[in-house]
Amino acid sequence: MKKEHEATLVEIFAGKSIDAEIVKSILEDEGIHAYLKDENIGNIFPFQAAAGGVGAVKIFISSDDYKKGKEVVDEYYRNIQED
Repeated sequence: MKKEHEATLVEIFAGKSIDAEIVKSILEDEGIHAYLKDENIGNIFPFQAAAGGVGAVKIFISSDDYKKGKEVVDEYYRNIQED
């Protein structure tokens, strides 16, 4: 019997609420379904919502989309560092 592949949700981004919304939008433009976690905390306590911080807003995607999603997030980071 062949084992079925099961995709899981994986975290692809953690940061400020505004950045999470932008990254989510870019991911979805690329055809990747993205889910926000803790977005309300990021809005209530934005000063705590830094990457990896206690109140960071997180984005999760399917493990099947991780490679493409990682490229999108890396490109986003490169673009914001250039500004």
